[in-house]
Amino acid sequence: MEIPSRFRVSPLAMGKGASESLAKALVITRREAHDSLRDWRIVTPILLLTLIFPWIMSLASKVAANFAVAYGVADNAAIITQQLVPFSLLIVGFFPISFSLVIALETFVGERERNTLEPLLATPISDGELYLGKLLAAMLLPVAASYLGLVFHLIGLRWITNYHISAQAFLQVALLTTMEALVMVAGAVVVSSHTTSVRAANLLASFIIVPIALFLQGEAVLLFWMRYDVIWLMILGLLIVDLALVRTGIRIFNREGILARQYDEVTRSGLRRSFSRFWSSPPGIGEEPPPLTLGRLYRSHLPRLLRHYLSPLSVVLVVMAGGLLMGWAFAMRYPLRGGLEGLVNSDLGREWQDLGVMPGLNVWGIFIHNVRALLIAAFLGVISFGVASLLLLLVPLGMVGFLLGQAVSVGYSPFIILVAFVLPHGLVEIPAAWIATAFALKIGAAILAPPRGLSLGEGFLLAIINFLKIFFLLVVPLLLLAAFLEARVTPRVALWLLGG
Repeated sequence: MEIPSRFRVSPLAMGKGASESLAKALVITRREAHDSLRDWRIVTPILLLTLIFPWIMSLASKVAANFAVAYGVADNAAIITQQLVPFSLLIVGFFPISFSLVIALETFVGERERNTLEPLLATPISDGELYLGKLLAAMLLPVAASYLGLVFHLIGLRWITNYHISAQAFLQVALLTTMEALVMVAGAVVVSSHTTSVRAANLLASFIIVPIALFLQGEAVLLFWMRYDVIWLMILGLLIVDLALVRTGIRIFNREGILARQYDEVTRSGLRRSFSRFWSSPPGIGEEPPPLTLGRLYRSHLPRLLRHYLSPLSVVLVVMAGGLLMGWAFAMRYPLRGGLEGLVNSDLGREWQDLGVMPGLNVWGIFIHNVRALLIAAFLGVISFGVASLLLLLVPLGMVGFLLGQAVSVGYSPFIILVAFVLPHGLVEIPAAWIATAFALKIGAAILAPPRGLSLGEGFLLAIINFLKIFFLLVVPLLLLAAFLEARVTPRVALWLLGG
């Protein structure tokens, strides 16, 4: 079904156009909200979580305080209440917004199965306005229930425990709840618009709920320790993610593609054909590539892939620089006792080796450790939109920055320390980790923003194949060379420069 070009108007137009686009989107929002309110399977759980669960959490807070009084000192009751109440507030606010994910997954694929999507797609409204209306509708009821639950929980705390929560903590929990709902809805609408059945959409929802659950645990820890300054940074990060997801959803949403998409049947022969086509075709080559050879992979595929991945490579490079600066700043703020000598002579490195966290100083052990770390980062990137792969890269670079900062704090030259301990193998290992992380980041991004002309599954498969191609053809050889340099060359250079 062809949509007239006059209906394809961006909802981000300025002035009168923006207000008209918002009005059209709100028409869709009212329609969707009305349908949700008529569905008892959605309304009943939300009401139960809104009216009953806050009182249960209030009673749990009272029981915890009484337990502290009975088996400790009275001061423990105030401490436990002060630290647990913001955490309970976060849980009360999160449970209702979890239903926004279910509503969002039903926005398009559910209507298609009920044969109610075609009339909606034929309305004189742009793709962006339709997307925005669905987005607001999926958030409206769960977020309103979340705010109501927060209010009930505060009333219960005041009545049962006589506790007053700080205005800052309440505001942060409300903002976190709203931002998390927008993340889930924006991601779910994209997933829903690229699947052909409710079952497939529910399975793909794990890529959304798992990162949110991990993020929620981090929020709980910060609230328990009352690190409200760090929580403001998390809110800012969520806002940036929300804007990126909404922008991506508006860009890739296409009503014609939704209506024309057929059932995605996964077969071994189909996967084999897709794998062969993606493996033998670098970016920019049509359906009939020349015969695949090892030389052509290195001469044609790898340069094309690296040029095609300039954006994720740039993002990872910025994160790497940020990790170095963060490690340096941490070293300046928290200098070690004894300086570098205390760090070198401590038992920390030996204990980490005993636990299997750090590899032994041999070529094979270092190589296996680095390969395993990058593969784990790529896997975690799949379930976190690529964020986990970036965070894991921050750790070693933060340690390098911390080492250089400690050198400066005790009067050593950071350049000498860098050349002695990092550069001999880091000139090879750091580019390998940079490239592998950039391609892992693209795998996570492909879940929400598949390349144009490809379905969600095809875009995801293409990103995985590109990662495997660059990993085995370029990253693994670089890691093997880096392991040899780290085991055989770096210790000699360090001894020579430091006069050992």
